[in-house]
Amino acid sequence: MKIKKIETLVCHARMRNWVFVKVVTDQPGLTGWGEATLEWHTRSVVGAIEDIAELLVGEDPTRPEHLWQMMYRQHFWHGHGIVRATAIAGVDLALWDIVGKVAGLPLAKVFGGPVRDYVRTYCHLGGGRMEDFYETPVDNAKRFADLARAAVADGFTAFKSMAVPSPMPIEGQKPVKAAGAAVGPDIDIMVDCHARPSPAMGLKFGKALDAYGLYFFEEPCWPECVDGLAKINAALTTPVASGERVTNLEAFKEMFDKRAVEICQLDLTHCGGFTAARRVAALAESHRIALAPHNPQGPVSTAASLEFGFSQPSYIICETVHNDVPWRADVVQEGFTVEKQGRIVRPNTKPGLGITINEKAVKKHPFQQEIVLREFSRDGAVADW
Repeated sequence: MKIKKIETLVCHARMRNWVFVKVVTDQPGLTGWGEATLEWHTRSVVGAIEDIAELLVGEDPTRPEHLWQMMYRQHFWHGHGIVRATAIAGVDLALWDIVGKVAGLPLAKVFGGPVRDYVRTYCHLGGGRMEDFYETPVDNAKRFADLARAAVADGFTAFKSMAVPSPMPIEGQKPVKAAGAAVGPDIDIMVDCHARPSPAMGLKFGKALDAYGLYFFEEPCWPECVDGLAKINAALTTPVASGERVTNLEAFKEMFDKRAVEICQLDLTHCGGFTAARRVAALAESHRIALAPHNPQGPVSTAASLEFGFSQPSYIICETVHNDVPWRADVVQEGFTVEKQGRIVRPNTKPGLGITINEKAVKKHPFQQEIVLREFSRDGAVADW
């Protein structure tokens, strides 16, 4: 069996262009699907996949570990920059999809069999709708409460908000308090700082929210500030989560060794796919650090994140979006099932990732430039988004 070609299909989904990766073999009808979505870098990723394809065409697709080494180590530059790592991830996911199809097994069984009966999921406030999650003003506590009630009415037992104030941490208490009061103590709430604060401000904000019993406190400072993350994590009772922007095993090791997090948010579409993520998961388990993958992307990323969850003992919850575009379900058929009450996911029963991409539906939404988001401080200086 040989790889015949590697294709990309770009699907515009408002805030993001989903980049689907299709690995075509010389066996009739046998293809694998992956995803390499990277906001505002769509053209770069598609080009990187074209470069990688030159290495892999003619190779055996059922050797994903060997091919991952080729993608990561050959062409001189190691593949841990965000564009190359994302491209590698998309191809790697598709290769493993082929392995599962050849074996006739869901990937969770290929990886050793399911370790749980279901995977718990959480949503963004607004279900992934950009205006609700990213643009609700931090001082609009009523809107946060309404979105929280809507998430619970949709069946979720956990949701994430971005109640991140610009100047003073006390401002972020109001929407969190309002959301908690709206849904009660049985619903878990996460707060995502999007790595906007400095370590000092992240610590102040974390201390202000510590009494609310958050499920986790996400990216309270830049992930590059590992010592700062570690200080925040040591000072709070709330678990600190980070890792979505980390792309290589060595960086994860530093984060774990310094106890910078309690929850690792590796992203299967950015850290090198299943091949790399399984190494990160083993390293996390040795530190007793939980896994809650970052997954605001498209449906192939979701299928991969869930399949990974069924195979990893340290996995606790999966991020999902379901309301980013109204036609999301049109582009994919999924092998897993979602129970409305609790939004828990039962295992995929089909080979590989268990998904089929509707290429005709994808073509209805061709590439468009993503909405350009620029952030500036009050004085005009550049700020983090």
